[in-house]
Amino acid sequence: MFSISKLFKSEPDPREARRPLWNAVVDAARAPHWYARGTVPDTLDGRFDMISLVMALVLHRIDEDPGQGIAGVQLTELFVNDMDGQMRQIGFGDMVVGKQVGRMMSALGGRLGAYRAADGSDELRGALVRNLWRGHEPSEAGLAHVMAQVAALRAALGEIPVSELIVADWLPGEAD
Repeated sequence: MFSISKLFKSEPDPREARRPLWNAVVDAARAPHWYARGTVPDTLDGRFDMISLVMALVLHRIDEDPGQGIAGVQLTELFVNDMDGQMRQIGFGDMVVGKQVGRMMSALGGRLGAYRAADGSDELRGALVRNLWRGHEPSEAGLAHVMAQVAALRAALGEIPVSELIVADWLPGEAD
């Protein structure tokens, strides 16, 4: 028998399965050590840049298991939705939000390529300076901290099976 309630019942959004991981990406990117010891600017741009960095490292790890590719797509869609919401909350109108989110996606795409550079390499150093500090030379101690933490996070992510990572509600924290 057909029920009218079935007509209005919506299917759960499959992206929501990645919500805990998205929240973990944001939490990891907002960890105080990036801004205090790493000297990443604690601004809207700086926070976006840190989210993009952590997001890129997580997406790189997911890419290592081709069978989990949809999880990377879903995580990226949550990124887009969150950035859209943040832009609207700041006060950007409909006409501007789409363009800004497009720029953010382009920035994330560029960072996905740039952050594939080997840990400790001049290429990674250059990408971090260009993106996190917008080309302004950071303190050596701040840059060293960020480079060490990127290497530690990448290594820690490599230890987590992708099938577990995609449902995680945490990411490895600051390494000593």
